[in-house]
Amino acid sequence: MQAVQAQVISHYRSELVERIRANGYILSADGLLTVKLAKEFGFCYGVERAIDLAYAARKSYPPEKPIYLLGEIIHNPEVNDQIRNLGIQTISNKPTEQEMARLRKEDVVIIPAFGTEVTTRAKLEAKGCVLVDTTCGDVMSVWKRVRQYARETVTSIIHGKAWHEETKATSSQATASGGGHYLVVFTLAETDYVCDYIVNGGNKTEFLEKFKDAYSAGFDPDVHLQAVGVANQTTMLRGETEEVQRRIRAAMIKKYGEATIDRHFRFFDTICGATQDRQDALEKLLREPMDLLLVIGGYNSSNTSHLAEMGEAKLPTYFIKNAAKMASDKVIVHYNQHLHNEVETENWLPQGKITVGITAGASCPNNLIEDAIRRLFELRGVSVQELLAN
Repeated sequence: MQAVQAQVISHYRSELVERIRANGYILSADGLLTVKLAKEFGFCYGVERAIDLAYAARKSYPPEKPIYLLGEIIHNPEVNDQIRNLGIQTISNKPTEQEMARLRKEDVVIIPAFGTEVTTRAKLEAKGCVLVDTTCGDVMSVWKRVRQYARETVTSIIHGKAWHEETKATSSQATASGGGHYLVVFTLAETDYVCDYIVNGGNKTEFLEKFKDAYSAGFDPDVHLQAVGVANQTTMLRGETEEVQRRIRAAMIKKYGEATIDRHFRFFDTICGATQDRQDALEKLLREPMDLLLVIGGYNSSNTSHLAEMGEAKLPTYFIKNAAKMASDKVIVHYNQHLHNEVETENWLPQGKITVGITAGASCPNNLIEDAIRRLFELRGVSVQELLAN
């Protein structure tokens, strides 16, 4: 890994971002534009480790030896393009039969930072593949918790996105021993539905249809909601996860009484520290006067999408994957999380003296943040190089 550090730094580091950080996280052209960076943003340790391991894997084997990656190393398109440029081939996070047939004994397969499902790992091991496991330590902490729930015959209620690779991997850990169960809830509205069912019962068929593809095989809400433990996808909003556990705990107390709550409810804080640091830093930044916020990162990045949600609640916020999305000072192309696609917004950059906040998800490299900063000043007719020279 030491041998590839120079290559990784050349691809993702930004001297400009480091200089702005050293200057109090502010870069300003008086009378035109001030950019404020959140105090925590961009790559976290787990992401850096995953990328380092992927680069090191490619360097450790002859160029002709095939190396495969399960899905995306992280949720950032530019980073994944760089990984492919190394000659690492991408297959599905849950490989198809055809993809498994391509693999040979001792082929190298990289497991991404979100991890992979238990059955997928077992198939790869049975095939004799060499696994380079970049799974984040925070994710593995959640796995440990849900496995414990399963051993205690406690159903894991996972606050997360049932379709997300990390939650799929975590769910598979809950059933790995054969006797565990899980239910995934995404919103507080879904949580309230579950709470009402716990307290009052309800239509089982309707329940199972509502949470289709978000529970374990054989899950029976009349049986498996009698003792539950809350876990979460590590990149969710901490406040929302805490509210999920509070509401479920209150439902259990209402149903079974305070005296026996320990038999029916468990909770363990499994929010990723880096995710929380970025959310806390953005919350502080949003208290300062700003005209708009740019959130930079992959559109399928969960932690980045939550930063955008936080911004949208306070001021005009534009979620972009790179600087090229700032087409001009009149038009910006950005991701709308409600429509699940890119949209164009006109007249997004106000005239006159303005302050723009910038943050980025844990999977966004500093070079993309630099590109966005340079583009902003360019749209104001300011050279960043000249600005730094003054």
